[in-house]
Amino acid sequence: MELVELTNEEFSSYAKNNPLNNYMQSLNYAKLEKERGYSYDFIGLKDNGKLLGASLILTKSTPLFKYGYAPKGFLINYYDENIVKTFKEKIIEFYKSKDFVFIKINPEIVVAKIDNKTYELDTNPNIKLKEDLEEAGYKKLKDNLYFESICPRFNAYINLKNTNFANYSKVNRNKLTNSKRKGLYLEKGTFEELEEFYNIIETDKDIGYYKYLFDSFENNVDLLLVKVDYDKYIQNTQKRYDDEQNKNSLYSEIIHRSQNKADLNRKMESDAVLCILKNELIVATKGLKETNNSIVAGALIVKHGNRAHIIENGFNRKYKYNQNYFLYDAIINYYKDNYTFLDIGGISGDFNKDSPYYGLTRFKCGFNPDIYEYIGEFDIVINEKKYNRLLKSGKLAQELNKRGTK
Repeated sequence: MELVELTNEEFSSYAKNNPLNNYMQSLNYAKLEKERGYSYDFIGLKDNGKLLGASLILTKSTPLFKYGYAPKGFLINYYDENIVKTFKEKIIEFYKSKDFVFIKINPEIVVAKIDNKTYELDTNPNIKLKEDLEEAGYKKLKDNLYFESICPRFNAYINLKNTNFANYSKVNRNKLTNSKRKGLYLEKGTFEELEEFYNIIETDKDIGYYKYLFDSFENNVDLLLVKVDYDKYIQNTQKRYDDEQNKNSLYSEIIHRSQNKADLNRKMESDAVLCILKNELIVATKGLKETNNSIVAGALIVKHGNRAHIIENGFNRKYKYNQNYFLYDAIINYYKDNYTFLDIGGISGDFNKDSPYYGLTRFKCGFNPDIYEYIGEFDIVINEKKYNRLLKSGKLAQELNKRGTK
């Protein structure tokens, strides 16, 4: 067997038909990372001309060391011990001559499924691959609970062919119902609106990254924006106000004839609802005058194979429209006819209520996703002495943290 460099066409053709095919092992992703300062190689393992495995390897030269990263891992059969071992050995030979210290991988191999209500974990036979990779010389890194790694260890996917409003949690259904009364609607955004979207998201990346994302993925990236139709918001709220006013008048007549505490409570509850609706009418009228059709939430979606991936999303916290709930539901409906799965991103592996990410976990789990645990990160160590020095000094972690979690 020999390790060879592949052309763009050779790699793309192989990746397209591989069971582990994903958007991060693609020419599009390589182009994006090139704009971020990475070089890249497409490599393949051949035996008598037959391609047995391949990978995109992103490479980086820092002032202190060189390293490589195979995003979402190699596209190989991880159950074939010979290929797993040979691929590693050939990689070491290839990059040792280039003075690399290590190659990092984080295979998209699911080792467990987590119940989105009880958070109970159900492992599968892939869990054994952790031991197999270690025995083959891959260095297993510490599993993380939060978002310390390059990619989240726990990820939530929605099966678009088997989801609907009724399957959402009660909290999410209520929030979504409330949001739909605000005149919100989803619209496909343009490149020119990217900057406005950038202003409402919380990110450590500069806007250039998102512009490169548009350029790199071309027709396979969508900018979806949630905007407000204040005319519709006013109409919806006015109708609800009028209906509640009629109820309130009836309750007023009843309490004049009755001393029943339940009747008084209904009148007081109606008074509170009228106050809320009156304030909403004021907000909607002000919005119509000042910011009609403003962007209140949005997401960048990468489409690859039968999956759509939420790469970045956010909402303008100035507006209290539950627009993040509306955004996710609208995205689900936008892609459900043409894609099978929607990747709604990582969640924490800490499911306790005191977790700093419990709110995020509850929000995403409220859409009834399948939650998967991936196998985690491994390093192929090429220069052990230098690797250990960098590890102890913290320089390794410092460099990798610059990548972010996308």
